[in-house]
Amino acid sequence: MRARREPRTPRDPDAERQRIESREIEQWIDEGEASDLREEAAEAAARAGRPARSKPRATPPIDPEVAAQISAEASDRRVAERMISRLGQAQDALDHDRLDEARRVIGPIVKTVPGVAAVHEVSGLVAYRLGRWRDAVRDLEAATALKPNVELLPVLADSYRALRRWTDVDRVWLEIREASPAQAVLAEGRIVAAGALADRGDLAGAIRTMGNVPASPKRVRDHHLRLWYVLGDLHDRAGNTLEATRWFERVSRHDADFVDVAQRLRSLGRR
Repeated sequence: MRARREPRTPRDPDAERQRIESREIEQWIDEGEASDLREEAAEAAARAGRPARSKPRATPPIDPEVAAQISAEASDRRVAERMISRLGQAQDALDHDRLDEARRVIGPIVKTVPGVAAVHEVSGLVAYRLGRWRDAVRDLEAATALKPNVELLPVLADSYRALRRWTDVDRVWLEIREASPAQAVLAEGRIVAAGALADRGDLAGAIRTMGNVPASPKRVRDHHLRLWYVLGDLHDRAGNTLEATRWFERVSRHDADFVDVAQRLRSLGRR
């Protein structure tokens, strides 16, 4: 049975508003957490001061050659247009470190247009960044088989290194050297090859593989810092304290916040 209720007295909106506004809200803050809260407040204030995005970020355009390959590979025009758009989204997600999103988007594209190198490239780079080494190897091998690209070889070699496939690391390092690529690509390949030797306990061989690294280039770039840091690390591990210090100090002079170089110098008694 339903109980009968007396009609409710109509509410006065103005009175309700005044009652709510006049309430005092009690707030308790643990003194131990006060500093954390202040830091969070400061960060929030900084975020608030940044320009707001008035519109969603536009998806970057796909290379016309890649778009043409997708169109030729897809079953029809609508599928091709969708795959082209989705590839742009996957690339954008990768570029902005939204790796789970990139992986979710790129998967169906690989299955739909498996003959396009650029699709495997994005998929392989996403897998590499996620530490999914076998997936990275599969897609990067497919990408380079469809369209040779020396810039992908250091990433492929590093994936082999993570899987302890030493023979493949050495083979790819040879390919990189024979291709005479840009200095940045050569540097990355060299770092991977040296790291693979160090992983096997051959620190002397790793240092030899690093070769004659330019100590005073006209313009210091990121790959120079990476080379110097790796040399410092290898010498430190080999017990060559003076050489390790020399290379770490060179990194620090150009970028004191590079990786953990300040900490490494402190551990060597230089800071």
